[in-house]
Parts: sequence; C-alpha cells; structure tokens
Amino acid sequence: MKKEGKILIVDDDEDILTAGKLLLKRHFSQVSTCNVPEHIPRFINDQHFDAIILDMNFGPGESSGAQGFYWLQKILEIKPESVIIMITAHGGVNLAVEAMKLGATDYIAKPWQNEKVIATVSTAVLLGRSRSEMQKLRETNKVLVQASNPASQQNMLGQSQAMQQIQSLIARSAPTEANVMILGENGTGKELVAREIHQQSTRAQQVFMSVDLGAISETLFESELFGHKKGSFTGAQHDRIGRLQAADAGTLFLDELGNLPLHLQAKLLTVLEQRKVTPLGANKAIAFNVRVVSATNLSKETLKDEQHFRQDLLFRLNTVEINLPPLRERSSDIALLASHYVDFYAKKYQQQGKAVKQLSVDALAAISSYSWPGNIRELRHAIERAMILSQSEVLTSGDFQLDVPSHVKPRKSTSTKEHRVKAEQVGTTSTEITLPEDLNLEQIEKNAIALALKKHRFNISHTAKELGLTRAALYRRMEKHGL
Repeated sequence: MKKEGKILIVDDDEDILTAGKLLLKRHFSQVSTCNVPEHIPRFINDQHFDAIILDMNFGPGESSGAQGFYWLQKILEIKPESVIIMITAHGGVNLAVEAMKLGATDYIAKPWQNEKVIATVSTAVLLGRSRSEMQKLRETNKVLVQASNPASQQNMLGQSQAMQQIQSLIARSAPTEANVMILGENGTGKELVAREIHQQSTRAQQVFMSVDLGAISETLFESELFGHKKGSFTGAQHDRIGRLQAADAGTLFLDELGNLPLHLQAKLLTVLEQRKVTPLGANKAIAFNVRVVSATNLSKETLKDEQHFRQDLLFRLNTVEINLPPLRERSSDIALLASHYVDFYAKKYQQQGKAVKQLSVDALAAISSYSWPGNIRELRHAIERAMILSQSEVLTSGDFQLDVPSHVKPRKSTSTKEHRVKAEQVGTTSTEITLPEDLNLEQIEKNAIALALKKHRFNISHTAKELGLTRAALYRRMEKHGL
C-alpha cells in the first residue's frame, strides 16, 4: 500500500533517476525526477515536495561536493522548511556530514540498499509533512492574531497633555517584558491601552489573550485559566487548554482584576511566580511564557488595602503602572473623540439609509461641558443613539439628551396619575424617572437597565450581575433599547 508522500529526485545520472523512481513509486504517491539542477527552483516553486533527494556532484569527474552544497543552500533559501536527503558516493561520508551541518536531513550512500533507502525516505516524508503542517499552523495563527486584534484598526485618540503622557509611558514600557497594570474608571479605554502595549511589544505577532475576570465565576476560575483534563470534574467531557497556555509566547490581559477574591488571587500569584500551570486533573505542570497586562477600576488606596488585594500579587503585576484619566479630566479630547465616532457610525449605518450627519456648534459645546460619568463608553453610546434617532443631517445638543443622565429619558404620560421611581445615583445626586400608569414592560426594562448602568458606572459585568443577566444578554438588551 502506497504512503502519502511527494518525492523529488535530483541527479544528472539517468540510471540513478530511473532506479530511484522505480523503487520509490511503489511506496509513495508521487515521485518526480530532475536531471538538470538549474531546474530545481522551478520544480519547488510549482509544487510542494515532502522530501527532496539531491546528488552531491553533477557532471563527469566532479567529486568535491561543491555543487551539492550550492543547491542545498539554494533550496533552503527558497523554502527553508524543505527536507533534503543527500546522495553521496561510498566513502563520501565526510561530505554528507558537512551537508547535514548546512541543513540536510540525512544522506544515502551509493550503491544503496533498497530497504535502507525506503526507511530513510519514509522518515524524511514524515518530517516534511510535519514541518508543512507546522508552517500552515503558524500562518493560520498569524492571520487569526491580526483578525482578532482591533488595535490594528483603531488607534488611541487624544492630544491632551494627559494622553501624551500615557502614550509616552506605553512607548517606554511596551518593548520590555515588564508586567503592566492599568488603572482607571470604567469606560476609559483600559483594554485599548493593553492592546496598544501588545502591538508595540516584541510579542506583537503572537496572540493577545483577554480574560474578563469579572465574568468568570469562582468555580470555573481554575478551569478557565489553568485548563482541565477529561473527567476532572462533572461535565468535563473533553480536555481543555487554559487561557495561560493559550496565550503562550503572547500577552495575557487580565481585565477586572479587582473582582478576583483573595483566595483566587493566591492561586494566580503562585502560577505567575512559578511560570508553570497544572490543569485540573493533571499530574504534570506545564511551563508557559506570557507577558501579563492587567486592569482594574479600583483606586490605589483600595489596592493597597490587604483586606481587598494581596500586596505580593500587586507587586508582581504593577512593575509599570499606567493611570488613565477620566474623560472629564481630558475634556479637550472630547471633540476629537466625538468626530471619530460620528464618522464611524456614519459609515456603519450609511447602508441602512441613514444620512451622513455632522455635529453642530451647540452640540459640540454641550458634550464638551458634560461630565460623562461613563467616560468614553458613554460618549460612544450617546453618539450612536443620536446618529440613529436624529431626523436631521446635523446633530444638535437636544439629540444627546444631556439635560438628564444620557441613558435615562423620562417618558411622558397622558394620565394624571403617575408612578415615580427614585434611583440612587453615584455620589449625592438622584434622578426621578416617570413611568406611565400602564407600566409598559418595555419602558420598565429600559429604565431598569439604564439605572443599573449608571449605578455601576457602566461596568457591564456588575450591571449584568445585578440584573440577573449574562453579559451577552445585557448587550443585546442595550442594543435593543438604544442604550
């Protein structure tokens, strides 16, 4: 039975080519021959060969092996993953050894023994196919890394002094292997900064693995980060690789780090210190190599409180610390950000018949003076909502509904009876939402989501938890209600 394998034999001796082809075609799916070495580039560019058998000498009286060395190097220049077997005359073992130092895989001595030739070529074919599959995996991984990295399509925006300092910190820390901790309120763009660090690092061509610790339950923490073996717990029907292993050679982004309980912080610290992870149900630790970038909305004071955060883990993660300012402290960037999102959503909704819109002077003044408690995330959602609902080609201040919190719009009632719900806001202020007497369920759901978003400063994980929803379900309802 023939094995899968494509072989190329290169020799100027027609007898060798004929004998080699007759022998090998009984065992492999395809055997090609070439009697002119200058034709080698055309052969290997036209198709893939699992193994190439190359003579050491071409032409009468040649015995130095110089031509073989030349074509060996030429083949490896064109296709570095090629598996090459050298043919040498009996007694030319020293030349074969030199060829192997230059990149050849093995050699065959003339006159050859058929059994040995078959065994040598079979091993070379397996190696060649393995290298080919590895190369395809590398190329696939490269495409996936590029496709899954929004940072390659979205740059950090901001010309304020605060953002210039942030960009300077990124430029200085990114090329190093130092762990980075990003501090900032929800919606300030912590993940975007993490991706920018990755893009400017030496690991840019490797994977960027984002883990939202706020969305992982305590019971699944070890399985998600460390992986598990089949049967290690109820429901573990297959082996699963953990996020730490999946991010090997790349960057691991630990978002919402402040949500991690103390006992799980201890487990994370141990793994990061040892640089080894043991999947649940396994007996052997597996080494990994990641650069850790973390983010949290906790204040420095809370992070330094041992009741909330382990100090040894903090020291492990905050070699470099980047503090992202809230949008209200970089109001000079609001116009630039707003212009970017107006253009973005204009392109997104243009196919749906929405007219291209522009910001009016009063709208720009209104959004520039607003405090934006939800930061850039809230600004982005407000602009998208205005782009969808505005019936004019120019967005005015009224389209942003900034006289009340952006995501809470009172519903007018035609009845004299009204039910008022008072929602406690962050800080000392409060907002009254008027509900109609008929208690429309759609409006109640919209207001409940809006209130929860405000209460948790637009932290999606916390909001979803309070509402009893998954993050995905919350995102769907936010899109449904234009929040």
